[in-house]
Amino acid sequence: MAFLAAAGAGCGTAAAPPVSLALVDHAGLEAEIASHRGKVVVLDCWSTSCPPCVKEFPRLVALAEKYRDDVVCLSLSFDYEGIGSPEDVVPRVRTFLEAVGAGRVVNLLGREEADTLATKLDIVSVPVVSVYGRDGGLVQRFDEDDAAKRLGRPFTYDDVETAVRGAIGR
Repeated sequence: MAFLAAAGAGCGTAAAPPVSLALVDHAGLEAEIASHRGKVVVLDCWSTSCPPCVKEFPRLVALAEKYRDDVVCLSLSFDYEGIGSPEDVVPRVRTFLEAVGAGRVVNLLGREEADTLATKLDIVSVPVVSVYGRDGGLVQRFDEDDAAKRLGRPFTYDDVETAVRGAIGR
C-alpha cells in the first residue's frame, strides 16, 4: 500500500514498544483523555485515506518519543466509515501504525461511524490535532479552519510542538 512507503519505518531510535490498538466511542475517548491528567495530551485525529494525515503522522510518533516524560500522544483513527464493523478496518490501521513505529502512542480506532464521531467532536474533516494541558483543558486545536485564520497556511507538527512546549513550560 502506498501509505507504507510514504510513512517510513519509525524515528530511528531504540525499538518502540509493540503497537496496541483499542476501539473507542466518544465517551471512551473522553475517558482516555481524562485518564492522563497531570500530563500534556496530544490527540491526533486522522485516517489512512487522508494524505496529509499519513504524511504528518510520523511527527506524532517523534513527539511521543521526544517528550515521553511530559506528554501522552493519542491517535484516533477515523477509518471506520460505517460499512461492516469497526473490526474490519483494524488490520489496515494496525499495518500503518506498525509501519511508522507507533508503539509509544496510545492508538485508538473510532468504534462509531466516522461522521458520527466527527459530529460529536465538532470536526469537519481530518486532520485535527488537539493539545490539552496538564489540567485536561484544551490549550490549542489545530484544524484546517484554525490554520487558515490564525496561521494563513496549513498547520504542521512544528506548530503542534510549539503548543506542546508551551503547555509543558519549555
